[in-house]
Amino acid sequence: MFAVIRTGGKQYKVAAGDVIRVEKLAGEEGSSLTLDEVLMVSGEGSTTVGSPLVANAAVTAEVVAQTRDDKIIIFKKKRRQNYRRKNGHRQHLTVLRITGIQA
Repeated sequence: MFAVIRTGGKQYKVAAGDVIRVEKLAGEEGSSLTLDEVLMVSGEGSTTVGSPLVANAAVTAEVVAQTRDDKIIIFKKKRRQNYRRKNGHRQHLTVLRITGIQA
């Protein structure tokens, strides 16, 4: 059984036991979250596609860690104007372990 969920403006295909990294969600390590923006649920020969969400469907997950992603470098340069700017960014992430899918 798997589901497609939406969080942080992105969509993730998840199944029970999967570990995913999503944009930061509120919650301490070891706590449980319920993700209720379920776009599709599939399992046991039946598939339910929401319009846009599947009614009464939810995915439960456990917070494994609150971490940060690798640094990305933003470098801007204009050739003949003596203009250079360098910035870095590290996105805050939440690592989730999917514990169950309720259709």
